[in-house]
Amino acid sequence: MRRIAAVTLLACASVLAGCGALQRTDSFLGLITPYRIDIVQGNAITKEQAALVRPGSTRLQVRDALGTPLVADPFHANRWDYIFTLRRPGAELQRRSVVVHFDGDVVRAIEAPDLPSEREFVASITRPRTLRTPRLELSAEERAALPVPPRREAPAPEPIGPVRSYPPLERS
Repeated sequence: MRRIAAVTLLACASVLAGCGALQRTDSFLGLITPYRIDIVQGNAITKEQAALVRPGSTRLQVRDALGTPLVADPFHANRWDYIFTLRRPGAELQRRSVVVHFDGDVVRAIEAPDLPSEREFVASITRPRTLRTPRLELSAEERAALPVPPRREAPAPEPIGPVRSYPPLERS
């Protein structure tokens, strides 16, 4: 009797340990995984955009070049923060930060460390596609193997509306 109880207890413990292992992974039995979306937040700023902002530019010129800042703190009115994050499942988190410092209404300095160019940015966010281009032509052997459609004579078009015959307008 003790042996049955011990075996039952051991079986229950192993089942519960297995359930705990299933809860830690994102898949069910390694077959079904939930869809995870890409999360993009903030302003994506490239080297080309940051090059448009120079000391002496106005706030309006900065907003035209970089967009609306993600953080415009009322307690630090002379600082705009542009933050960009891209969280994609199975990939490393991308995070970039650009800070523009103002002196009144004019740019004093811009902090934009290691920004990507537009091409580098697009390459970093696109997923490689492994699409095969379909073959759009048949080979000569495939064309010869096709059945020949039967030739049909096209029927004469039927007249539209009533058919009338009129007498000649003049006697000849």
